[in-house]
Amino acid sequence: MADEAKAKGNAAFSAGNFSDAVPHFTDAINLAPTNHVLYSNRSAAYASLNQFSEALSDAEKTVELKPDWGKGYSRLGAAHMGLRRYADAASAYRKGLQIDPANDALKSGLADAEAALGTTSPFGEAFGPEMWVRLASDPSTREYLQQPDFVKMMQDVQKSPNNLNLYLKDQRVMQALGVLLNLKFQGREEDSQERKRPAAEPEGDDPVKVEKKMHPDPEPEPEPMEISEEDREKKERKAEAQKEKEAGNAAYKKKDFETAIHCYSKAVELDDEDISFLTNRAAVYLEMGKDQYEDCIKDCDKAVERGRELRSDFKMIARALTRKGTALVKMAKCSKDYEPAIETFHKALTEHRNPDTLKKLNDAEKAKKDLEQQEYYDPKLADEEREKGNQYFKEQKYPEAVKHYTEALKRNPNDPKAYSNRAASYTKLGAMPEGLKDAEKCIELDPTFSKGYTRKGAIQFFMKEYDKALETYQEGLKHDPNNQELLDGIRRCVQQINKASRGDFSPDELKERQAKAMQDPEIQNILTDPVMRQVLTDFQENPKAAQDHMKNPLVMNKIQKLVSAGIVQVK
Repeated sequence: MADEAKAKGNAAFSAGNFSDAVPHFTDAINLAPTNHVLYSNRSAAYASLNQFSEALSDAEKTVELKPDWGKGYSRLGAAHMGLRRYADAASAYRKGLQIDPANDALKSGLADAEAALGTTSPFGEAFGPEMWVRLASDPSTREYLQQPDFVKMMQDVQKSPNNLNLYLKDQRVMQALGVLLNLKFQGREEDSQERKRPAAEPEGDDPVKVEKKMHPDPEPEPEPMEISEEDREKKERKAEAQKEKEAGNAAYKKKDFETAIHCYSKAVELDDEDISFLTNRAAVYLEMGKDQYEDCIKDCDKAVERGRELRSDFKMIARALTRKGTALVKMAKCSKDYEPAIETFHKALTEHRNPDTLKKLNDAEKAKKDLEQQEYYDPKLADEEREKGNQYFKEQKYPEAVKHYTEALKRNPNDPKAYSNRAASYTKLGAMPEGLKDAEKCIELDPTFSKGYTRKGAIQFFMKEYDKALETYQEGLKHDPNNQELLDGIRRCVQQINKASRGDFSPDELKERQAKAMQDPEIQNILTDPVMRQVLTDFQENPKAAQDHMKNPLVMNKIQKLVSAGIVQVK
């Protein structure tokens, strides 16, 4: 049951329905609370919903349950990144790499965390976990920790060092910054004392006044710094590269691919710090067809490599990987090897979870599965495997029979006989849900094949769903009116339904049937229907109204279902 809930969560996650995935993973966790993978999956779903606090809680639980699993630290780092706790994120990624040094997701995450630490604020590391200890240890800031507004400001700065600029006018924050950086800032108190100091102090003249006497004229304003020739040329080259890119885009829209490649190549020569020129040229190669797929892949690889060196936007790197994966898919149609494309799409998704990339991954995996099935397809071998299964069935070796029927279906998934025979084997093994599923598939493939209905009806009868079994047998008779198995099945079902109507079951049998019936969604819907509840009340209290209800075939059909299930008894 936990695996089933997990599968539903994975399916919702893959489809981008993250809000639907969370409750499925929660159901799975309730059933298997020590499964670390379930917490990891729910953490990813929460992160995709930008609920990073919940994602962090699940990631911490994942690491607690499985401390030697690299992916858990990847989830932990991602949650910290979402909360802008870049130092904590970097620490989590480093721990993960100690366990799994080759993990690309951990490497990429660490690079992003370190980049964030380096660009968000020059004082970022000062506000790490040791901040509160240092402030409490220094006499000049210790008392501030008793002031809620100061604590709130410092918590905000610790969460996002960029917010320091919002509080620089608060002298307490400046004093704390001085302690954290081992610097001394002049406080307001000192300013006030300076203003009150007499014009002449016993120890001598004010050094500032002495300085002014020596330089009575105000110092000239510093002249603006001139841009160096090298910087000017670089700026001009970047501007020229953008023009070439725009020209390439225009040519691409007109399907003038040669011109587009020329323009993008010129842009790459002028400015090698913008990987979009490479990804755009790769798009042209991709559009040109199979002879240029290798060039497309080379440009994508260059873009990824250069992007990592420059710490480019992870979305740009993901785009390059997705484009490479697309080229590999097109090549796989000839090589029949989809694995490189699937691996590349997975890498792209670790950079950025883009719905388009996810769809391409799902399509590639489906294409791989279809290809494998096509290559495995062999009706002749399928018939041989089915015959082997029949022999084992006759020998009452039902597990072996299931094995051969399953192999037959792999060789020919459209054989209704193999589904019918495997349903019979599952029935003998007591695996009723699996048998019912096979019988229904048999009917789906060939609605005129009477064996499918006898298999399905027999399973429903064994499950004591007599009304459903009766419907199945009756449906089968429409295609084969003289089939003795179907006729016998109907007779058995009618006997049981009449027995239920008379209340001929023992108390234990009745209790068992009622408990089973209450789990049936159809029975639940009937019992919760306000109209049917009134009908049942009228049958007990208002005979005249009950007579009117009996004229309604829909109502009577529902009453019959309740009678067959043992919920209602006719006296």
